[in-house]
Order: sequence, then structure tokens, then C-alpha cells
Amino acid sequence: MKNIMHRELLRIVLLQNKCQARHWDNSGWADLFDQTFKRVYPQELSAECQLEQYPDRCQCINSEIHFLILLSECLMGWRDRVVGRVRPQINTEACIMELSTCTANACLSLKYLILQVTQKLLYFLFLQDNCILTVSIHAFSGLYKLQKLSLSQNCISLLSPGVFSDLHKLKWLILDDNPITTITANTFTGLNSLFFLSMVNISLEQLPPARLCTHMPLLSWLDFEGNRITTLGLSTLLACEHLTVLSLRANLIKSLPAKTFQSLRMMGDLDLSSNLIKELPISIFKDLPSLQILNLSQNPLDHIHPFQFNHLIQLQSLGLEGVEIPNIQTSMFQTMDNLSYIYFKKFQYCSYAPHVRKCKPSSDGLSSFEDLLANVVLRVSVWVMAFITCFGNLFVIGMRTVLRAENNLHALCIKVLCCADCLMGVYLFFVGVFDMKFRGEYNKNAKLWMESLECRTIGFLAMLSSEVSVMLLTYLTIEKFLVIVFPFNHLRPSKCQTFAVLASIWLLGISIAAVPLLSEDMFGNYYGHNGVCFPLHSERLEKPIAKGYSTGIFLGLNLVAFLIIVVSYSSMFYSIYKTGIDATELRGRLHRDVAMAHRFFFIVFSDALCWIPIFLVKILSLLEVKIPGTITSWVVIFILPINSALNPILYTLTTSFFREQVELLWCHRQPRLKQDRKSFTSSVIYIDPSRSSYYHPQTSILVKDASYR
Repeated sequence: MKNIMHRELLRIVLLQNKCQARHWDNSGWADLFDQTFKRVYPQELSAECQLEQYPDRCQCINSEIHFLILLSECLMGWRDRVVGRVRPQINTEACIMELSTCTANACLSLKYLILQVTQKLLYFLFLQDNCILTVSIHAFSGLYKLQKLSLSQNCISLLSPGVFSDLHKLKWLILDDNPITTITANTFTGLNSLFFLSMVNISLEQLPPARLCTHMPLLSWLDFEGNRITTLGLSTLLACEHLTVLSLRANLIKSLPAKTFQSLRMMGDLDLSSNLIKELPISIFKDLPSLQILNLSQNPLDHIHPFQFNHLIQLQSLGLEGVEIPNIQTSMFQTMDNLSYIYFKKFQYCSYAPHVRKCKPSSDGLSSFEDLLANVVLRVSVWVMAFITCFGNLFVIGMRTVLRAENNLHALCIKVLCCADCLMGVYLFFVGVFDMKFRGEYNKNAKLWMESLECRTIGFLAMLSSEVSVMLLTYLTIEKFLVIVFPFNHLRPSKCQTFAVLASIWLLGISIAAVPLLSEDMFGNYYGHNGVCFPLHSERLEKPIAKGYSTGIFLGLNLVAFLIIVVSYSSMFYSIYKTGIDATELRGRLHRDVAMAHRFFFIVFSDALCWIPIFLVKILSLLEVKIPGTITSWVVIFILPINSALNPILYTLTTSFFREQVELLWCHRQPRLKQDRKSFTSSVIYIDPSRSSYYHPQTSILVKDASYR
């Protein structure tokens, strides 16, 4: 029976502390329990019951006689009835009696519960989940052998001093979920052997200002979770020298004196989470050399001193969830050689504790504790996207160089655009390379990687590629807009103007990507906020200048460029719709322009697929909406390079001009088919006058307008 009760009470303790056990480590719990509670293994004796009569619920173990006291009625008083008769030869001092819980009754007071005949026999008393309003000062008189008492989930609002004065051997006292607002040190008079005290969710507003453990010198576990405690006095815990576990979770504590825990040399587990603590004295943990578990999560801490944890050389688990650490640095955690588990608000903080075996959160959706790219899909996709982007753009550059250009200036712009898009493929290629380099040990290298020159370089390439690409698409769109909406005006850029515009776009793109690298004091580690080195969304602690600069680029320049593209194409289609000219020669020109406009529309559409999600992510980050890490990974690996990967297909490989040029090139290599190709081409020219501008350039408006060609 004793062992059963021990296991049951241990289960209650673990359930009460399941908020602490939400982590996947059990650091210290088993050891702390073994240190403070020694399990007794009784001798193997006969299990034969020695009672002549016993009820169905009677349990007989090791020849000890177990009485079952039934609480049959609880209406304005108590009436007890003992079932079973004891043989005269049985030693009643060895008997253990259990008082069953009075459930679903209307008990209003607890007075003189135990009969004199049972006072020397009762070891365990469980009265939880009743309606007890008051506890008489004499309620537990004479219960000198009582070891475990539970009064949880009742309506007790006051515990008079001395109510436990006869409970000298009581080891477990559970008072959870009662509206007890105040206690004094004298409330626990007589509890000389108390080992475990739980007062969870009892509406307690303050603790005794001095020496809470005066009458509980052996107290080891103390739980005040879920109360309204606002302060902790300098000498409140002064006499609690044997305290091993202290939970003050979910209270209203705002500050703690520097020497609050000065006498707790044996403290192994301290939980201060979910309070209102804004600052911790630098030496507050100096007197806790045995501390193994420390939880400071969900506190509005403004600052953590670099040497805050230097004295915690035995610490195994540290909880800092929900805590912003703007001044985080590796030196904060280096002295804690035994630290095995640490819990942060952000995955990026894990890189500052590379020696810790397990860190939470274990991933930001993009990187994980072990790998730069968190999952297999990302690892495969980054190589696929890099290959498609690089190969497609290099192929277009080569083919545009070999084949005769329809318009030399236009072909030059496309080749320059391919160069910019190819840089995105190079960026993805290097992300894949460094993912392989850090495979299995990313957290040990994460901080060095994000602060390295390599990370900043590939971040620079990604930013350069995206900005030059969007500006070139904007320029090409404006050029087409002038050709289609104003066909009779001489607004075509000359060769020199085209070279000047292209050079300006590249210089502006290089400047945009390079400015954050010029001053770390102003921009911080602009490209090192994540493992893929791309500044996709703003961090709360990002420097104001960096946040403003990033917002100006993504929601300023890029958004304006995107709107120009949308408005220009809308105007082009409207102009084509309203044009009703029947002139054959002009109709042929419009036919070519409309075909090109349709082709570029799909290019811009792919650009919209790329940038609209980025605009949304940026806006949400400015509104401080929490963005899941999986969204970041999809945007960086799939959405950001989608335009660079699809552009070669949209503006070269699927165009009729490109197909015709490939066929002509093939015909030149096969003389037998050359004549058939010429005959077929002649028939096409005769049937479709709109092609005359290409095959008879001397009669085309485009030839007369040399600036456009």
C-alpha cells in the first residue's frame, strides 16, 4: 500500500509540473526525486489476507492490515463507519488506513473528522475535489502518524495558524485550487517533517516577508504556480536551506532582490517563467551552485547581462522561450559546460550556444539544428532550381549570340537580363554547396556562416540579380509601351541611349546590393539574418536604418516597378483594342507588336508570381505578424527564383522567331532540305502579308524607323 501511494503521489507531482515537462528533456527530475525521497523496499512476506471479513476494495499486501474508512454521508457534519474486524493478535500500530474521497457531496465544514480510535492508525488522508469551506483548528488533532494530506480543489479560503500543529510526521501537503489569499509562517507550525508543499492556483497574493520555512526545516519541493504573487522578500526563503525544487511560474513578479536565493545552496530546479520580470540582477544566481534546471521563459526581459549565468556550472537545462535577447553573444553560455538543453524564442539564437546538445526551436522552417536546409525537399529543389536557372539563361545567351537578331538592341537587353537571372542560379548553387558542407553539424557553424564573407557575397548576388531583373523588365515594358501606344512618334531609344540605360541599371543594382555592406553599425548583419543569406523580411530587433532601407527597396522601388508594368500592359491592350486601322502595312506591324506584347505579358506574369508573395511577406513582417518558417523556405527556394528560371522559356524558347531561326540554321546544315525550306518560306510570305516586314525589309515601316531596329 505504501508503494502504491508513493507512485500515485509521484504521478500527481509530475502532472502538476507537466508545464515544466513540456520540453523533451527530464534533466534533474529523477535525480532530484531520488535525492529527496528514499524508496523503501519491504521484505517479502506472505500476501495472505489475515482478516476474517473484509470488503471488496480491501487490499492486503505483505501481511499488513489495510482498513478502508468509508465516508458515507457528508451533510453538515461527518459520520464515519469502519468496515472489517481486526484479529486480536494483529498489531494495530502497523495498520494503514485509507480515508476515501468524499466525492460529489455537499460537505460544508470539516470538524473532528477522525475518531479517536483511528487517530493512531491514519497515514494517508485524501479529501480533494469536495466543497469544504472551512477547516477547524482541531480538524487534524491527534493525527501524529499522518504522512500525506490532500485538500486540493475545495473552497477553503483560510488556514488558521496551528491547524497542522499535530502533523509532525506529515511529508506531503497538497492545497491546490483553493481560494487562499494569504498565508503566514505560523500557518505551517508543526510540519517539522514536511518534504513536499503544493499551493498551485490558490489566489495567493503575497508570501510571508520573512522565513517561510521556519516551521518546515526539511521542505524540499515548493510549488506556488498560478498565483498572484507580485514580490519576493529578501528573507522569505532564508530558512529554506533544503529546498530542491521551487516553482513560481505564472505569477505577477516584476523584480527580484539580488540575494533572494542566497541560502538555497541545494536548489536543483528553479522555475520563474511567465512572470513580469524585466530585469535580473547580475548576481542573482551566484548562490545556486547546484542548480540543474532554470526556466526564465515568457518574461519581458529587456536585457540579459553577458555574465548572468557564469555561476551556474551544473546547469543542464535553460529555458528562455519568448525572451528577446538583443545583446545575445556566445560568451553568455560558454561557462555552462554541462548545459544539454536550451530553449530560445528564435532558432537563430541556437547558433550562439554551439556546444549544447539540443536546442529549441529546432528549425525556422528553412534551416534546422543539424542542416542548413531543413528537409530533403529543400535540398533537392535548390539544386534543381539552380540547374534550370543557370542552364536556361546560359542557353539563351548562347543562342541569341549565334542566331541573327530580329532587333539587335532588343536582343542585347534580353541577353543582359539573362546575365542577371543567371546570378540567381549561381546564388542557389552556392546555397546547395554550403548545405552539403555543413550537413549534420550546421548549428556549430551557423553563427560563423551567417557572419562570413561568403554569406554576404551570395546575399549580395541574390539582391543584385533580383533588383537588376525587375528594373530591366520595367525598362523593356516601357519600351514596348512607347512602340504600341505611340506608334507614329519617334520615341525609340538609340544605341547609345540603350547602352546608357543598361549601364545605369547595373550600377543602380550594384549600389542597392552593396550599400548594406558599407556600414555594419548602421545596417547590422543585413544579409545574415538566416541561413540562406537573403533579407526577406524584417526582424523585430533589426536596426531602424536597415529596416527602413529594406522596406524602401521591396515596398518602394520594386512595388513601383511592378505597378508600372501592370499599368503599361493594361494601356497597351486598351490601345490595341481601340485601334481600328485597316492599312495593310500598319496592320502587319501591329501584328508583330501584339505578338511580342503577348510574349512579354507572360514574362511579367511570372514576375508577378515572384514578387507579390514577397510584397505580402514584407508587409506582414512590418505589421509584426509572426511568419511561419516554412513560408520563408518556399519563398526563397521556389518563388524568388521562379522568374529567373522561366524567363528563358517565355521570351526565347517559345517564340516563333526563335523556332524559325533554329529551322533555318538546321536547313543550312542540310543542303538537300534547303531548297524545300526556301519554297515553303516563299509560299508563307505570299499568303501572309504580315510577314513581309521581315522578309522584305525595304518595304517595312520598321526599316524606315531605324531607331527601333
